[in-house]
Amino acid sequence: MAVKAQQIIDPIDRVVSAGLMNKDASGNFNAEGLVSRADLAVILVKTFGLERRKTAQKPDRELPDVPKSYWAYSAIQTALKTGTMSGYRDGMFFPNQRVTRAEALAIFAQAYGVFQFPDPSISEILAKYPDAGEIPNWARKSIATALYEGFVNIDLVTNKINPLKPMTRGDIAYALSKYLERQVRPTSLPVPDEEPPNRGMGR
Repeated sequence: MAVKAQQIIDPIDRVVSAGLMNKDASGNFNAEGLVSRADLAVILVKTFGLERRKTAQKPDRELPDVPKSYWAYSAIQTALKTGTMSGYRDGMFFPNQRVTRAEALAIFAQAYGVFQFPDPSISEILAKYPDAGEIPNWARKSIATALYEGFVNIDLVTNKINPLKPMTRGDIAYALSKYLERQVRPTSLPVPDEEPPNRGMGR
C-alpha cells in the first residue's frame, strides 16, 4: 500500500515538500512559468548537493553579469565550478536567460551523472521520438540519459520530447519528482536484469 500511495503524489507537491522548489506568497506554483539559468542553478545545487562536491571548493569566477549581491550568486558559482553548467563568451553567464527543454534536461543529466552509452544505444533510445532530430548534438548523450531514467515528461499525444520549447517550472518539477522517486526505489531500472550503464560526468 505504501508504494501505491507514493505513486500518486503530485510531482509539484513532491518537490515543494522536499524543499527543492517553492510556491509564491499566494500559494501558486506557476507551473507554466519559464525557468532561467539562475533558477536552474539554484534548483540543481539544492537537489544534488553540488556544494559538497570537491570541485565546488575552487575559487569563485569573475562574472561581469553576476555580482556578489545577485540573489543566485552562490548557486551559479557552484554550478560553474562543478562543471554542471557553463559560462558564455567574455565570461558572461546570462542568469536571466530562459533555458530550452534540451538545455535544462541535458544540464539536469549532467548533475545526475551522464550514462556513457555507446552511440548506437543513444540512437536507439532517441529513435522512439519523432522530434529527436531537433536535439543539439552536444545534448544527445545527456538527453538519452534523462529519457532512460524517466526524467522527461513526453507529450502523451504526439510522443514528442519538444527539445526546443522553453523549459517550464512544471517540466522541471516533473524531472525532480522522478529523481526523488529514484532515490526511494534506486534499483527500478527499465529492464530488471540489465546492468546500469556506466555513469560519468561530462558532455
